[in-house]
Amino acid sequence: MRRDATTHGATIGAAFRAWALGVLVLGLVAGCSTAHYRRSADKEVYGILHGVEQQVLGRTNAFTIDTPYSGRDPKTIAPEEIIDGRSAANRLKVNLDQALDLAVRGSREYQGEKERLYATALTLTGVRQKYRPSLSADVAGQLAGTPDGLSSSSLGSRAALDQSFLLKTGGQLGVNLANDILKYYTGDYSRSIVNSISVDLTQPLLRGFGRNNAEIETLTQATRNVVYEVRSFNRYQQEFAVGVVSAYFSLLTQKAQVRNNYRSYTNKVETTKFLEARSVDRVPQSDVDDARSSELDARISYINSLASYLNQLDSFKLRLGLPLSTQLCVEDQDLTDLIGVGLVPVEVSRKAAFSLCVNRQMELLNAIDRFEDSKRKVRIAADQLRPDLNVFGSASLASEEPDDYTEFDLNKLRYTAGFTLNLPLDRRRERNTYRATLIAFESQLRSLVQSFDDYKNRIDRGLRTVEQSRLNYLNAVEGLKVAERRVENNSMRLEAGRTTILYLREAQDNLVRVQNILAGTYTAYLTARLELMLNIGVLDTRPGQFWLQDPLKDRLAPDQRGVSPLQMPEDQVLPPETFFEPAS
Repeated sequence: MRRDATTHGATIGAAFRAWALGVLVLGLVAGCSTAHYRRSADKEVYGILHGVEQQVLGRTNAFTIDTPYSGRDPKTIAPEEIIDGRSAANRLKVNLDQALDLAVRGSREYQGEKERLYATALTLTGVRQKYRPSLSADVAGQLAGTPDGLSSSSLGSRAALDQSFLLKTGGQLGVNLANDILKYYTGDYSRSIVNSISVDLTQPLLRGFGRNNAEIETLTQATRNVVYEVRSFNRYQQEFAVGVVSAYFSLLTQKAQVRNNYRSYTNKVETTKFLEARSVDRVPQSDVDDARSSELDARISYINSLASYLNQLDSFKLRLGLPLSTQLCVEDQDLTDLIGVGLVPVEVSRKAAFSLCVNRQMELLNAIDRFEDSKRKVRIAADQLRPDLNVFGSASLASEEPDDYTEFDLNKLRYTAGFTLNLPLDRRRERNTYRATLIAFESQLRSLVQSFDDYKNRIDRGLRTVEQSRLNYLNAVEGLKVAERRVENNSMRLEAGRTTILYLREAQDNLVRVQNILAGTYTAYLTARLELMLNIGVLDTRPGQFWLQDPLKDRLAPDQRGVSPLQMPEDQVLPPETFFEPAS
């Protein structure tokens, strides 16, 4: 009886050890944490993006999609924390460079664009995986018995390494190595880990041969999609920076206009007091009432402009991704620097600008390459109308029970070889696909032509807008001189009793109007110039204060320089017929 108990205990002990080993294997497999998989994905994706950026842009960026929440378990992020974070009452005083940095780090839209680029590269890793070594392992265990004891137990496992090669000829070569991993780890360690080898080859000779193979096309398109997204993201970064710069200077312009309106209000308050003091014997009450009415109008203009500035400031906070509770102050020095530099000239001919655009504009380069994609898809769809003629072959070698892992018997090699021929008796689906790709090709051709026309229009319009802004600036400068003289003259005449408050009020209103126009001309010119440089494709937003620099300065040969379609020699106003019927 004791002997049976001992035997039974040994059986249970062996089963327990086998199950423990099985659990160990499962633990090793499950031991890879989610953080490991995340780091693995990031490493592969960032490697792809750096390689494509070097190829497309000639440089790499410090790209990451991590945020302050990225390293945390989503379960630990409570809504209350988000609410508290968006309610924090911080105080910030920023210049434009600092605002750009805040926008890149905090903008939700910018983060979304980065994640979109990441997702495209992540998709490519999935396509590539099909042609990389694939490791697999599985363990199955079972116990059976009665209340009297264990009657049987089993534990099986399999580990395999699969490698599928996509050949340039369109063929596929597969290699598989497999073994019962538990037998290896519980047996003789000198034995081989491989107890089965198989090789499979399939090669199309007609349909799907070489570059017309659908699998090759899938990999090609996935790779090109990453190139397109890198270009699009680079274009977005430039647009984003220009948007922040324009919004920042628009705020500074609004601040200047608020100050102008406030000065106008205080000046009119002084005028009203002056007339009230003289209303006893020298000024009629109607003039005092007119002055008071003008004062109230100026007060309303000041309040409205201040409210508009605060609303615009909140919008700017949203653009930067800052909580609306943040007390934000934008520094005026950037506007002083902009005025100090003056209006950076744009002296490029229409032909040279469009030539630069065709070679440098990221969106246009994408449109050209997508047109090439559509031509390639027509060729592949046409190839699908051909007959299928494939040759195949396979070979396998496995050890037999009891397994001898040290060597294989080549006399037991098994192989097959042959061919398959599928005549194109029914190609309706392929026919429809081919016809659809022809239609898509012509659609893409029209889209490419439209892209060329759109950018040519953007460039021509941009050149006109830049010149328009410059002429408006010159007009505002002269207008300010006249407006200041009018206010000064009418103020002296009013004091001398030689004019009425009506003329002074008109002069004051005109002065503040011209001051506000002049304050906006710098921003209008800068925005027009930056957008033109963006459309030409020469804008570089990486240097500090890039908005003050001239990206065309060292790019143009003398014969590439030119004047705007709206240019007026010596700033003299030309008659309309000059533009309605230009000389040939």
